[in-house]
Amino acid sequence: MKKVMNDQTRQLSVGITVLFEIILIVTAFVSIATKQWNNLFLTLLTIVCLILPFIITRIANIKNLVLPSSFQLITSILVFLAQYLGEIMKFYLVFWWWDLLLHAIFGSFAVIIASSLIKGSIRKEQETTEQRFTLFIIIFSFNFSIALGTLWEMFEFLGDYLVKTNMVKGGLEDTSTDLLITSLAAFITSLICYFRSLKSHYL
Repeated sequence: MKKVMNDQTRQLSVGITVLFEIILIVTAFVSIATKQWNNLFLTLLTIVCLILPFIITRIANIKNLVLPSSFQLITSILVFLAQYLGEIMKFYLVFWWWDLLLHAIFGSFAVIIASSLIKGSIRKEQETTEQRFTLFIIIFSFNFSIALGTLWEMFEFLGDYLVKTNMVKGGLEDTSTDLLITSLAAFITSLICYFRSLKSHYL
């Protein structure tokens, strides 16, 4: 049953990513026709970024690393929401909460990714209690999420600095707020995962 669900999720991921890529290719041609070179660069960057989740999944499978079954789907959607809708379609300017929403989703999903990776990579020793092992996983996952959130902010800064995008709109205040939202979402998700894991173990 689980394998069937994973196959369905994988097919959905491929279908949605292909749809996104078609939209982006059309956008690229429109950008060329209208000489919007900044949009063209962002479009090409997004096209490449949408391929990365599948490359990462392939590498993870080769290395026997465990990723969530929804990794490709959620990552592709996040890339599309952030780059295409956020930057190209100016959702960051239209909706003041758009950036915060994406950082909240990202913070939560990063915790789930890290939990899957570490559970599939580290075996619990017999003398280690389930509670301590779960706590270790959650602490690692929380810090993993914060690290990725920081890398995202660095990516936004480099985009603004090198190619004159407008991802960091409020300077220090924008960066601090994004990191705060990411941390808060990661913390809440970590707590939920911790108690759910303990509850499932003792039932």
